[in-house]
Amino acid sequence: MDAAIHLIDIVPAAQNNITTTFILLEKSRIKMKGESKTCRALVADETAAVHLELWGEDCDAFDAGDIIRLEKGIFSNSGDNNKMNLRAGRRGRIKKMGEFTMAFVETPNMSELQWVVDPNNPKKYIQQAVLSPHSQVFPPLP
Repeated sequence: MDAAIHLIDIVPAAQNNITTTFILLEKSRIKMKGESKTCRALVADETAAVHLELWGEDCDAFDAGDIIRLEKGIFSNSGDNNKMNLRAGRRGRIKKMGEFTMAFVETPNMSELQWVVDPNNPKKYIQQAVLSPHSQVFPPLP
């Protein structure tokens, strides 16, 4: 089993290498993409938040308050919103571990950061700017 990291430590990558645990805070409506279901969720741990992309039966399997473990996940641009999303991808696994008992923060949101290629290492990304201090997909309540 891979060592778990905090959400604040995730960076974009082309490989499935993220193992982490978080709480699902909010989930969008399910959309159909051809024959496939997709939805996005706002998830968080005690260090940061991020948008999680769910596909297929995973859209129905998780609800707000669920504690979830992602193994071999990927943080990359999914293409539809030009922002980074965390997801299981083809090689990863996602499973429910419990409910309602996890400390979390909603900022920073790692999906609301602008990432650029590191000039010192073209195989890595670094944070360049904050696009929004909160989730633009799941804005805070007034």
